[in-house]
Amino acid sequence: MPKLKTHKGTKARVKITGRGKVKAMRSGKRHLNYKKSGKRIRQGRTDLLIAKPEARRIKALLPFD
Repeated sequence: MPKLKTHKGTKARVKITGRGKVKAMRSGKRHLNYKKSGKRIRQGRTDLLIAKPEARRIKALLPFD
């Protein structure tokens, strides 16, 4: 059987919480912020909890986390 390998792109973008949920940063804050409202930028600071079906797929890419 081949080695299990961690998907490094996924590892850089998400974090598994202590209870096993998947957290990721919200998108859309890197550039062109002058045209976005302050509310929109502030709401982008919080982490996003990924939905369960998507979290299952992500966890398959991170076998050792």
